[in-house]
Amino acid sequence: MIVVTGATGNIGRPLVKNLIAGGQTVTAVSRGASAPLPAAAGLTAVRADLADPDSLAPALRGADALFLLVHGSGDGLDAAAILGTAKAAGVHRVVLLSSIAAGTRPELSAYDGFRVLEDAVTGSGLEWAILRPGGFHSNALAWAPSIAAQRTVYAPFGDVALPSVDPADLADVAAEALLDSRHTGGQTYVLAGPSSSPRDRAAALAAALGEPVAFVEVSREQAREEMARWMPASIADDTLTILGSPTPEESAVGPDLATVLGRPGRGFADWARDNIDAFR
Repeated sequence: MIVVTGATGNIGRPLVKNLIAGGQTVTAVSRGASAPLPAAAGLTAVRADLADPDSLAPALRGADALFLLVHGSGDGLDAAAILGTAKAAGVHRVVLLSSIAAGTRPELSAYDGFRVLEDAVTGSGLEWAILRPGGFHSNALAWAPSIAAQRTVYAPFGDVALPSVDPADLADVAAEALLDSRHTGGQTYVLAGPSSSPRDRAAALAAALGEPVAFVEVSREQAREEMARWMPASIADDTLTILGSPTPEESAVGPDLATVLGRPGRGFADWARDNIDAFR
């Protein structure tokens, strides 16, 4: 049995679907804030909170593997207690969704939570793999209101290209790691799909809509003001640092995604076509 935390999010949903389609028994854990998963044979939905490791114990009992996806960067979680609860329940394999910035940006406090989680995983005594994506194609959903209302994208750093990954591809990698011990011997995978800039992504959305979409480049200060409406200002600052001045590793399209999946990652334009109804 496999336990998936964050099971009702952009990554958890396709991961649960993949595992169930492959005949696995899955316990889907969420805090209950998102729409529930559709009922399926082999699927049990459980409400639990990673901030309360004891609440995880019933979900983990009898599990072989755990996919650990945390809200935000996991700040404030008792990572050692979470892994200890999993180990006590009989879990022997854990796959952690972290961030590339946990490795590339030791000076940025926004990613401290991921680093604590990574240390807990690597020191747990369990089989483990760490997945370090950069951006997600689905981050473009933040543009949905302005595209739907004005057919306009407002974003900073319009021509700074960065790799991003389709959440469905990330779910496929997670499934491979959860099911195949070749991936959980202490591997850290940097998962980067094809590279594109904000201006490129706006153009891809316009092509998928079949209508023009204007791109308006805003300043870092304007972007920070908007982002600070829904995240702490310090996290907005750290995020903008990466978006505006990426390191060579953050800009690279590495081989790990294709190595695990046996195929290239899907590009942003493919994701846009599949999800264009969110922008209409």
